[in-house]
Order: sequence, then structure tokens, then C-alpha cells
Amino acid sequence: MSDSTMTEAGPAVGAEAPDFELRDQHGQPVRLSDYRGKKHVVLVFIPFAFSRNCTGELCAIGEDLTAFQNDDTQVLAVSCDSTFVLKSWGEKERYEFPLLSDFWPHGATSTAYGTFEERIGAATRSTYLIDRDGVVRWKVLNGWEPRDNDAYKDALAAL
Repeated sequence: MSDSTMTEAGPAVGAEAPDFELRDQHGQPVRLSDYRGKKHVVLVFIPFAFSRNCTGELCAIGEDLTAFQNDDTQVLAVSCDSTFVLKSWGEKERYEFPLLSDFWPHGATSTAYGTFEERIGAATRSTYLIDRDGVVRWKVLNGWEPRDNDAYKDALAAL
């Protein structure tokens, strides 16, 4: 995908979000459906653990975590890296939200959300805001461009 911002991929706003089960950085299974009826989910796809831009983006979320993760909302970050890599990265950066491994089958969840870039084997920078009913309420597919956290806050405030 050569565009810096992808526009037509993954589930549409207003559609049901594809369910998934991925392992977090501690090897524990996490299902999107576990949050149904309980919390909104900010689903953040990132290309590579330990890369400068991905680290910066997740650190920015972590620095303002109560705006993104609280009694009403849960952050879930997804990468095609292994759980071992995500555990090391999460410990180094002290992330306080799940880092989910889409390692195997490689990129299956990222593909379902229209964010998997097959030629490099990684997800692009994409974010979905999923409400308590499991419906996509907002999305942004940034390709390789950095994200704007203020746009997430605005979308969360609109729920």
C-alpha cells in the first residue's frame, strides 16, 4: 500500500467488529468479545515493537492513559510480533495495557481489520474504536503515518 493513509479497508464504521482471540505479552488469551457489554475498546494496530515511532505512539497513550483506559474504555495494542518480544517491550516501556500478539496464524487479526501489509509481514498504523456492543464507531487507517491521539479522544468523547 503506497498511500500514507488507507481509506477503504477492514470493517466499516457501523459494522460489527470481527471477534478475535490473541495472546497478550504474558501469554494469556484476550478476546474482543470479553469486553462486550462492559467496555469500549480502543484497538491500536502497530507495525513493530521497539521501533521509534511505535514506541512513541504507545508511550503517548501511556502518558495519558486515563483518557484512553478507564472504567468505560480498554486499550488493546496489536502487533504481529511474538509474545516474547511484546513482553520484553512492555516491561522496558512499562505499558499498562495489553500488548496482543498477532504472530500466528501470522497477521490473521490484522488481515480481518484491513491493516496487514503482506509484503513486510506487519500491521500498519490503524486504530478502531469499538463500542460496548461490539460495533465499530470510529476508525483511522494511517498506513505508515503517525497517529493523532487527540482524534482518539474526540471519538471517545462522542460515544
